[in-house]
Amino acid sequence: MAARLKVTQIKSKISEKQNQRDTLRSLGLKRIGDVVVRPDDKQNRGYVKTVAHLVKVEEID
Repeated sequence: MAARLKVTQIKSKISEKQNQRDTLRSLGLKRIGDVVVRPDDKQNRGYVKTVAHLVKVEEID
């Protein structure tokens, strides 16, 4: 089974750049405390890198 990423939003998107707000929305995160599980691929790694200061990421199997 492929690895997956558990992404949790830990900080607000208020006062962040528009591309970072859009990235959070693309990940499926709307508010602090939201959690999504995404496949571990290059696209999602790039999303996480863009908003690394706003989210917490865990690898799950």
